[in-house]
Amino acid sequence: MEQFGIEMAQGSLKRVVALRLKPGTDVLLGLEEACKRAGISNGVILSGLGSLDGVRFCNPIYIPEKKAKYGYGEPTYLDEVIELTGLSGIICHDDEGVTNLHVHVTLSDKDGKAYGGHLVEGTKVLLTVDVVVAEIEGLVMGRKFDSELEVPLFAPRQA
Repeated sequence: MEQFGIEMAQGSLKRVVALRLKPGTDVLLGLEEACKRAGISNGVILSGLGSLDGVRFCNPIYIPEKKAKYGYGEPTYLDEVIELTGLSGIICHDDEGVTNLHVHVTLSDKDGKAYGGHLVEGTKVLLTVDVVVAEIEGLVMGRKFDSELEVPLFAPRQA
């Protein structure tokens, strides 16, 4: 048995795109639209920060009926002004070429209490969300459903 279970491919950064999401924009949908406009389906989110008017995110939970016993439950919703202290993720696509972002956030409320998790739709920009993404070339940033773990997973491969 192999000591490490690793799937990997190599490539290089092709170009960098900076963007600002304006007030009221859904962060995840805005990022997807920006990637579509820039023609990026293989990429990485290098940096992201800003302020949010409420946030929706989720984290893995124990789900005994799933094969792997874990998955994502209902999203956590914080209905308050919150600071986006970090945004990271990968810009992938499925086998049909549909762009699929996997984005995580780190957050801080007005008292400095920290939160974090997997970003889902419904998180709105308060004043600004500033993001820098990079397009990657030479590899395929694939994402596909894993039937054993019952979740979509990153599936990088050489171009």
